[in-house]
Amino acid sequence: MSCEEILKVVFPLLQGRDLATCMLVSKQWREIAQDDYLWKCLCAKRWPSVCKQSSPPILSYYKLFKSFYKRQKSRTLLPPRLSFNDLEFYIDIWTEDKLMFSEVVPGPVLQKGTWTPPTGISDVLRFHLSSPDYKMTLPMQPRFNVPLGQTVSVSVFAGRKDSQKVACIINKSLFDYIDRSTYRALAFDYLDFSPAHPFVSGIRAWISLLFMDHGNESLFDVFGIELDFCDAANSEDQVLWLLDMLDWK
Repeated sequence: MSCEEILKVVFPLLQGRDLATCMLVSKQWREIAQDDYLWKCLCAKRWPSVCKQSSPPILSYYKLFKSFYKRQKSRTLLPPRLSFNDLEFYIDIWTEDKLMFSEVVPGPVLQKGTWTPPTGISDVLRFHLSSPDYKMTLPMQPRFNVPLGQTVSVSVFAGRKDSQKVACIINKSLFDYIDRSTYRALAFDYLDFSPAHPFVSGIRAWISLLFMDHGNESLFDVFGIELDFCDAANSEDQVLWLLDMLDWK
């Protein structure tokens, strides 16, 4: 058998990655490996329905396989149009009907907390706060205590100083889950997006009370809060793009 005949026997046995590598060996190998019939066979194994027509749905089966064999890597975001300097956050926390915390927090303060948590917090919580995941944190000043069993709720609104508009992030949600392994009480709400983004939904804003119990499991000593959008945004730019898509009134 000639070299070309051998290649035509071997190439149909290869996986896509190996066949693509063979195209780099020489001009002869490339011409043979580029035969669209070989790539149609590979496509038929992976997506049988696209091979039921007489011709590929795009220019060639080689291009089809090359385009969709691997998931696209996340693309670099363009710089966000919004900045934390344009934002301020309105945060209110109640225990039962008593207002425990109410502040207007400038965007750069909440941006990515640089304050040092107090001594005495658990190692697990300290590790969580020092992790590279993007989260916005704020110390509670003054700190407050919450007896176990009391209902605690929170609201968070964001204001834009560049357009004088407000958007709701969390609307009177309850801290109804207590994670004692990380000393956090968690609440969430689903974000409302602008009609300009009709197919974006199901993204949650999470807020946590950070606490110590000092050995008293019936009383939470709240020293800070944490806000994140880990379902969809895990960097400063991603958070800003997400906030920019909200339904600003």
